[in-house]
Amino acid sequence: MLPIDEQLAHLLPTVETVVPDDGLLELLGEGRPLRVKLGVDPTAPDVTLGWAVMFDLLRRFQELGHTAVLILGDFTAQVGDPSGKSETRKRLSADEVEGYAQSCLAMLRPLLLEDHLEIRRNSEWLGNLGTAGMLELTSTVTVSRILEREDFQGRLADEQPVSMMELLYPLLQGFDSVAIEADIELGGADQLWNLLVGRDVQRAYGQRPQAAVTAPLLVGTDGVRKMSQSLGNYISVADEPEEMFGKVMSIPDAAMPMWYRLAAFASPEEVRRVAAGLAEDAVDPGAAKRQLGRMVVARYRGEDAAAAAEEHFDRLFKHGEAPEDVAEHTLPGDDPIWLPGLLKEAGLVASSSEGKRLVAAGAVRIEGEPVEAEEVVRRRLAGAVVRVGKRRFVRFID
Repeated sequence: MLPIDEQLAHLLPTVETVVPDDGLLELLGEGRPLRVKLGVDPTAPDVTLGWAVMFDLLRRFQELGHTAVLILGDFTAQVGDPSGKSETRKRLSADEVEGYAQSCLAMLRPLLLEDHLEIRRNSEWLGNLGTAGMLELTSTVTVSRILEREDFQGRLADEQPVSMMELLYPLLQGFDSVAIEADIELGGADQLWNLLVGRDVQRAYGQRPQAAVTAPLLVGTDGVRKMSQSLGNYISVADEPEEMFGKVMSIPDAAMPMWYRLAAFASPEEVRRVAAGLAEDAVDPGAAKRQLGRMVVARYRGEDAAAAAEEHFDRLFKHGEAPEDVAEHTLPGDDPIWLPGLLKEAGLVASSSEGKRLVAAGAVRIEGEPVEAEEVVRRRLAGAVVRVGKRRFVRFID
């Protein structure tokens, strides 16, 4: 094991809170491989850059020789984590959860090392807990303790229902820590309360309480709300390099310091340099964002893909050129052709009405020239590249 100060320097760049304050320092000082838990509920098919913050932290523990225990919450996903929710989550079926689990696992494995890794499903122990086991679990924490949670207090104050199943969720998550004998549990900032309940549950089962370690929540591409698949403001680790780079370039300038820290995992010195430069107008925001885009793409696809993604971005937005691999669509025999309907057939718009709106707004271009009418003579479209908005292209062929 590395000296404690070197381990802390490796772990702390993306850490926000440690409970108790000296908990991480004390555990690292024991000089043994620690069991570091991260639980994820597969409730959506993608792994976002927001999720990747936690997997990067888990991997850092692995790199120091500690054991990463990834809990795939196939049982708790059917209950639904109430963290940050103003209403009861829609319940997922076992089949839905399994589909999401398979999709997520394929994306998660490359983010972690194969060494020092355990992947467990919490249905192993929660599915066999039984009535007696559940009653014992509920005896570990009082109702008043559960109702301390701000999410529940807010919903009760607004006369919104809170189900008994939701009240049980933090206990089930806490029992995960008992089952795998966690020394440390990782989570986003919104998970701190759950992690602290896990300490209570472990103590009740005669185990030493885990240290709770949280990381900040990465804001999404809108720069306001946390990154979320349900909000659509996310980048997936599985996105194509061009898509990933383009989405990074769309974030607000104010979000860049956080993204440098939590999406690109830049050094603390680099994060401070960018933040200070932006605040003092000493750094060009466009250049800083390009560098950020390259760093994010390179992390998941390599340096060559990052360079190609930037070139692709320039062709589309700086030089106004179409991508090299633009899709093709066969023209109908009509002449003239009603363009809104054709755009729908080609999959560039969701409906003809959307096509009409975009034509009227000047957002549809044929070989770079704005379209001024809904009906277009056929020869103008034959072999031409049509662009809708900023990123949608098609070449029409006979």
